[in-house]
Amino acid sequence: MLYVQRTWHNTEVNMGVYTTINDPSAYFQIALYNGNNSTNTITNTGNSNLQADWLWFKERSSTSSHHIFDTSRGVGGSGKALYSDTNDAEGNDAALTSVNTDGFTLASTNGFNQSGQTNVAWQWKANGGSRTTFSESGTNPGGGYQANTTAGFSIIDYSGTSGAGTVQHGLGAVPHLIIVKRRNSSDAWRVYHKDLGLNGSYPNYLQFNQNAAKESGDNGNFTAVPSSTVFSVGDYSVVNTNNSTYIAYAFTGKQGYSKFGKYTGNGQNDDGPFIYTGFKPRYVWFKRTDAAEEWYIYDSVRDPINVIDRKIFIDNSAAESQSETLDFVSNGIKLRNSSSAFNADGATYIYAAFAETPFVSSAGVPTTAR
Repeated sequence: MLYVQRTWHNTEVNMGVYTTINDPSAYFQIALYNGNNSTNTITNTGNSNLQADWLWFKERSSTSSHHIFDTSRGVGGSGKALYSDTNDAEGNDAALTSVNTDGFTLASTNGFNQSGQTNVAWQWKANGGSRTTFSESGTNPGGGYQANTTAGFSIIDYSGTSGAGTVQHGLGAVPHLIIVKRRNSSDAWRVYHKDLGLNGSYPNYLQFNQNAAKESGDNGNFTAVPSSTVFSVGDYSVVNTNNSTYIAYAFTGKQGYSKFGKYTGNGQNDDGPFIYTGFKPRYVWFKRTDAAEEWYIYDSVRDPINVIDRKIFIDNSAAESQSETLDFVSNGIKLRNSSSAFNADGATYIYAAFAETPFVSSAGVPTTAR
């Protein structure tokens, strides 16, 4: 039976503007493909062409690490891969040979182009690899960013100083999510989310490569709530040690396209919480914050019909599996399982979601239910 959430949230509507992005596929797409252990050109299938700047690959049918690339660090022969399920340093990886005007091309690799294996690629558009640079100033790191202010996404590269400082992000709005990884040495990922709360004035944080509950903020990690121009880092090696290189991915929510929020579980198997996003979701990840639980990714390309139950973990290399269930509806997500993974009674969770279509277009046309 199809579930449709009918509640209208007028508080989400900004002066009658429902969305500024009528076609989310111009900024985010998902590609499914079969590996062939040879040259493999994948074309996206969205309404718009997408030449991505952040590409995240995962083999679905077998155990293999996530592989993350971006056009600031480079692709092709000089491509640099990161792995969300480990704390490993950046590795040279020539498997992603090019990012094309509407997709990408792969070379032979066992990581995400192995013959006979199925794969997924999540892709976001920033600024076509074009960076705006900023200089080191005192203990403030120098580097560059490529920002897409329309979609609320920025890729930032910087060099550490070993002193608390600020890093420019280029969003022109306060980031709701920031993901940081040291590139030149093994170190854990750091994840800032606006709904993780504060320890005094220090933002609490999570780690992509661990299933641990949120950690209390301190003066060595994120040192302040980010502003519309910068985010603040302390002097720990994970975010800012002298002469080390870092990459950061920053997002701010855009009505009708992306949302970063929190909710409390109710423990109900068939009637879990409804998460209002203001759009029909294409992709979502969840993380429990008050206890150890995996990071869960769901999307409507791997699961085009409700109920959705195909999950991939951010924090480990396991193959795709099926268990916990949810529905993607025209204006949000309905949880359909009492698993502690995302709906334990009284537990707290954060999420990041991106749209398939806005709930209501800029012309006032509502989207249809699935």
